[in-house]
Amino acid sequence: MTQVARIQPSEFNCVLYEVREHVAIVTINRPERRNALNRRAYDEVEAAFRAASADPEVRCVVVTGKDPAFCSGEDVKEMMTGEQHEQSVMRLTSVRPEPTPAAVAALECDRPVIAAVNGAAVGWGMELTLFADIRIASEQAKFGEIFIKRGLITDVGGLWRLPAIVGPAKAAELLFTGDVIDAEEAARIGLVSQVVAHEELMEHALALAGRIAVNAPLALRFMKEGLRRTSYGDLREIGSWVSGTLGKLFQTEDHREGVRSFLEKRAPVFKGR
Repeated sequence: MTQVARIQPSEFNCVLYEVREHVAIVTINRPERRNALNRRAYDEVEAAFRAASADPEVRCVVVTGKDPAFCSGEDVKEMMTGEQHEQSVMRLTSVRPEPTPAAVAALECDRPVIAAVNGAAVGWGMELTLFADIRIASEQAKFGEIFIKRGLITDVGGLWRLPAIVGPAKAAELLFTGDVIDAEEAARIGLVSQVVAHEELMEHALALAGRIAVNAPLALRFMKEGLRRTSYGDLREIGSWVSGTLGKLFQTEDHREGVRSFLEKRAPVFKGR
């Protein structure tokens, strides 16, 4: 059963949402923070995918960011310090921790999803690209699973989707190093299907979405479900494990050092505790 969005698109502050010719366009709109996500932005991303899933007029979704970035991950100052950090720890240390709600909404969206990656997609920003079925990159795009630099593990995208997309060994390299790669390397390893000129990115993404959206809507949704069943496995199981593990890691000295080093713009010094 499709879940109803808790926030309506007309109430969004951090995300732009429009439906054009059967295509929902979701744009993260915090350019002054390089589209980093705070709690409200997470909630709106979740609500945008819920709205698209519930709208019979929507046949395809394109997700992108307002230039200059796609999404630079979590807003560290807001999400990893103070009250919002405490709320995250409480959610992740519950008896049966749930997967990240925004991740679930994106992954359970039964419409084909295209990520139009216009700039940096790092941390949870890269996760969001992995939740999409197809990724198209601007020549300015960059990708990085930088969680290890914060003393954390990735969300479900890196562990559940990335190995199936680029292969287990390459996924391990990206996850273990936290290296950031450019659009050319992303295309070489199969992370993105094409790289286009920056100014032509949305034109290419919307053209592809249009070619998808003219097809039979019900068959498209079942086609996507078939791919999910054969390619990935159980979202809820791995998502619960990820959340529980993050709940433990959020309380470590290494995580606190990862956050401090980021805010102080220096290399972290981890001690394994």
